[in-house]
Amino acid sequence: MHVVLGATGHTGRAAAESLLERGKKVRVVVRDAAKGEAWKARGAEVAAAELSDSAALAAALAGAEGTYVLVPPQYGVDDMLAAQRRIVESLAGAIRRSGVPHVVLLSSIGAQRASGTGPIVTLHRAEDALRGAARGLTALRAGFFLENWAPFLDAVRAKAALPTFIPPDRAVPMVATRDIGRTAADLLLEPRPGVRVVELSGPRDYTPKDVADALGKRLGRAVRVEPLPLEAVEPSFVAAGMSADVARLFREMYGALVDGTIAWEGGAAEARRGRLGPEDVLGPML
Repeated sequence: MHVVLGATGHTGRAAAESLLERGKKVRVVVRDAAKGEAWKARGAEVAAAELSDSAALAAALAGAEGTYVLVPPQYGVDDMLAAQRRIVESLAGAIRRSGVPHVVLLSSIGAQRASGTGPIVTLHRAEDALRGAARGLTALRAGFFLENWAPFLDAVRAKAALPTFIPPDRAVPMVATRDIGRTAADLLLEPRPGVRVVELSGPRDYTPKDVADALGKRLGRAVRVEPLPLEAVEPSFVAAGMSADVARLFREMYGALVDGTIAWEGGAAEARRGRLGPEDVLGPML
């Protein structure tokens, strides 16, 4: 039995689907039991638990041979790192109490750094907290989600312009959430003792211009890149409904992505690549 957290989100859904397609027993953990009905119809078990409820999570993990876990963002809180630290502590406690032997954690490029990476700092802390919680920890460090471009698609449709806080010709590791979920399922079926780091990106690294060209191909007209200054990150994110603290963290993240602070660790880390590129992910959204 494998337990998947976040099955109502992109990566968790893909992980659970991939396991079920291979004939594996799956238990999904949802906050609202009603949201698990569709999974029951597909043959999965369903457990209801809040990520902040360590005891309920431990019960949901009972008897599992492996689990896929993630720390979801909390965009409206005044101190996101503190709020996510509490989730990390809850996860670590639940994993210890349940005795689940293998954990696959959705982490991020740059998570080897303890500071200077904005919201990615949470995943550095999560890797540290979960190292001793299970016999085996696989940190699945993913690149920049291709789906992060989705909020800009209205501008692409209306103005044939792709706004970006990343310089137009700056190549960045990007990956589809479906590839993340499928890889998480693969890794659940490859348990190892100790700590393993897997760095996952798409078929190749992409620049914002590559993304614009892929969208232009789908639209049948040229899409230009519209560079935005880093100073625009905070007001843009606040205008989108995020707290000032979250906006500040994302300003730090984009700055670190641009200057190369956020990068692969390499060394003993295992590099893998997914199958989907910008046109595969963003094209259908248009």
